[in-house]
Amino acid sequence: MKKLLLLATAFTFTSALFAQKKIADVAKFETEVINQGNLKQNEPKEVKFIVTNVSNEPLIIETASPTCGCTIGDYTKSPIAPGATGFISAKFNALAVGHFDKHLTVKFAGVDETKSITITGDVLDAAAYDKWVVEVNDAKKKAETPVAPVKSNKPAAKNSLSKNNN
Repeated sequence: MKKLLLLATAFTFTSALFAQKKIADVAKFETEVINQGNLKQNEPKEVKFIVTNVSNEPLIIETASPTCGCTIGDYTKSPIAPGATGFISAKFNALAVGHFDKHLTVKFAGVDETKSITITGDVLDAAAYDKWVVEVNDAKKKAETPVAPVKSNKPAAKNSLSKNNN
C-alpha cells in the first residue's frame, strides 16, 4: 500500500512539472479576426488587436510575425501586467486588388503553442473605391433625413377603449 501511495504521489508531482501553459491561461484576445472592409488600392490602414493578460504574472509577447511580406506587424514590447492590455498591430500593404485574408502568428513567453490572428478585407481600385464611398455617403444621408409626418384629412378615430361599458 505504501508503494502505491508513493507511486501516485510521484506521478502527481511529475505531471505538475510537465504541465504546459496554454494561451487561454495567459491571454485573451478582444477579437481574433478584424475585417478592414474596403480599402483603396495603395492606401493601407492599420488595425490593432487588443490582448488582455488573464494570468497572475506579467505577460510578454515574444513575437507577432506576419505570415507573408505584404503585412507589417508591431506589438507591445514591454511586459503586460496582470489584468492590463497590450496590442498587436497589423497593416496590409493593399497593393493587389481583390479579397485578402492575412494572418499573424503570435508567440507568448512561457507558452509553447502559438496563436493565429487574422486581418481580412477587400482592396478596390481607385475608381471602384470612390464609387463605393459615394454610395455609402448617399445611404447615410437618406438614413439621416427626417421623414415628415403624413397629414390626413380624415377625422381622428374614436377610441373604443375609453368608453365606459356599464
